[in-house]
Amino acid sequence: MTLLPLTTRAPKPGAVFTLPTSSTDDEKNPSDPTPSAIPLPDLTATKPTGPDKPPSPTRAPPAPEERDSRANHRGGGSAHFPQPKLRFEIRDVCHPGAAKFLGAVNIGSIFSVAVANVQRCLYRSPGDPHTHVPPTRSVTLILRDMGGVAYTTGTDLDSDHKEIHFSLSYINGIPAPRLTAEITGVLTHELVHCYQWDALNSCPGGLVEGIADWVRLNCDLSPPHWKREIDGGWDRGYQHTAYFLQYLVDRFGEGTVREINEKLRRRRYEAKPFWTELLGRPVEQLWSDYASAGEG
Repeated sequence: MTLLPLTTRAPKPGAVFTLPTSSTDDEKNPSDPTPSAIPLPDLTATKPTGPDKPPSPTRAPPAPEERDSRANHRGGGSAHFPQPKLRFEIRDVCHPGAAKFLGAVNIGSIFSVAVANVQRCLYRSPGDPHTHVPPTRSVTLILRDMGGVAYTTGTDLDSDHKEIHFSLSYINGIPAPRLTAEITGVLTHELVHCYQWDALNSCPGGLVEGIADWVRLNCDLSPPHWKREIDGGWDRGYQHTAYFLQYLVDRFGEGTVREINEKLRRRRYEAKPFWTELLGRPVEQLWSDYASAGEG
């Protein structure tokens, strides 16, 4: 995984919008999720069929209104989490990707819903003693002309303020039928990096990116080119690790990824104790079981 440096701020942005949310000034935490860069996917791919088709999750995600009802019944819905200040900046309003973005999504709506979905997937409730939400105070989405797809980083202010940089050129190249879903999926992936723990900056990059794509998968935002693969190691990252994490959820229970994320909060990552303490066996055995299940 390539770690991208903090991008130099433009001296005068093309357009800046602040989305109406409340902000919470929590105590600053020194741990900060690793900056992320999404690899370029094949947006012209179609959904795989036959043996390569990825299995559907064992539990289909409930409808948004049903999720809200269940969450409120438990006393910890996503609406109760501290909400960050959400900001939106376009650095080149004349770029064709800017017009495509603004025509495809209601940024205030998808930004707020994506934050809520990330919080719901990674944490139980604000008052739950077993999961602890990072003190992310603001997130700024910046559309600019750059290579790649998107990446997330802290800001010059402090690590509790995040920036998501999203490529206008990439947006401009998304086929029209995929535009809204792809924008929402990329934004959801990057918002995970604003809210996940990274073992005091020692977590394997493949696990960081795999958790982000696992959230995207569980929000029904997986793109057509994704498929379940057992080649390589468990930590290839992105959708490859996401499907492995979904296998662990199906095997060990609904809160498994939350437990993985929470364990990444407390101490530096060491593979053997991390996985054996959490799931009772080393990750190599878990991956072997996953591969065997796929072949069967």
